[in-house]
Amino acid sequence: MTTQGTESITIQAAPDVVWPWIADLGKHAAWSPKPYKVDLVSGEPGTVGARYRSVGVIPGDKDHANDVEITEVVPGQRFVLVGSDANGPHQNIYALRPSGTGTEVTHQLIFPEMKGVAKVLLPVLFPLVGKSDMRKRLGLLKTAIETQQAGPA
Repeated sequence: MTTQGTESITIQAAPDVVWPWIADLGKHAAWSPKPYKVDLVSGEPGTVGARYRSVGVIPGDKDHANDVEITEVVPGQRFVLVGSDANGPHQNIYALRPSGTGTEVTHQLIFPEMKGVAKVLLPVLFPLVGKSDMRKRLGLLKTAIETQQAGPA
């Protein structure tokens, strides 16, 4: 059985304003609740087949590395990337849809079938830590975009 989680938020901005924040992995550090860095390894940024190396924080590993590949891009609507580490591939799926005067952003994270101690810990830790981080992440995305939209005070 795989572990997965889904969180959504509505951002008061049009999909074409939200999209660059999703499709440009270089912007993801700006809306990460924990230290995060990503570097393009090959391909064109934000396109299917582009490969990245990311380093972030997970429980028990403050320098957790992933090899990342963008696997699906539907501009303004859907962005899928697959990160791979020693546990296998995990998917991050971002879906955007117009919602009133804004955009609903849904982030779904799907883990591989875990082995060993991770198989026991992930179903316990993810609802406590992972889902909270997903909510924080989307909240930071909302704040970044809406602040940018508002312009200087």
